[in-house]
Amino acid sequence: MKAYRVSLWFPLVALLLAATHLTIEYVSGGVQSHHLLNDATLPAISNWFELVTLPLLGLALAKYAQLQPAHIVRLATVPVSLLPGLIGAVCYGAVFAASFALGQMTLTTVLFFGLLPCAVLFPLYRLHYISGFTVAMTFTFGGILPLVIAAALVLVSWCSRFIIARVVTGWRKYRASPAQPL
Repeated sequence: MKAYRVSLWFPLVALLLAATHLTIEYVSGGVQSHHLLNDATLPAISNWFELVTLPLLGLALAKYAQLQPAHIVRLATVPVSLLPGLIGAVCYGAVFAASFALGQMTLTTVLFFGLLPCAVLFPLYRLHYISGFTVAMTFTFGGILPLVIAAALVLVSWCSRFIIARVVTGWRKYRASPAQPL
């Protein structure tokens, strides 16, 4: 099989997406800043940071896609096995962002707290989940806040999945060992 080199399409598309978003904001009255947890007493983070974060995320995703085994079917150098997670994260992030932008706070709250069970059930620590979620929420929340939310979810997902795996493995070893006489 031919070796795949790191594709520069992901970071270039991410840079174009960030530049387009910031240009639209700049022309529409200025680049926005978002307060943490939508609370004006907390510090604000400017959307200018997405010019750095989105291309770096795209570069990391390109490297991650390149490191996948060569026998996996690919669609334009992207392993097909990454697409369901990427598309699912994009859809979840887009619905979350749209519900917030449209003022549907009940749905936003349900989706926000629904991220915790998703973090336990799915391996959200994988880069394609993080990338899809962050890119989908960029137009509403900028390039940093979705990454902060994703970082918290990564921690919950990684800890829960590996702690549960350790407990299950230990339990299986315990059950498989011969009974000890008293």
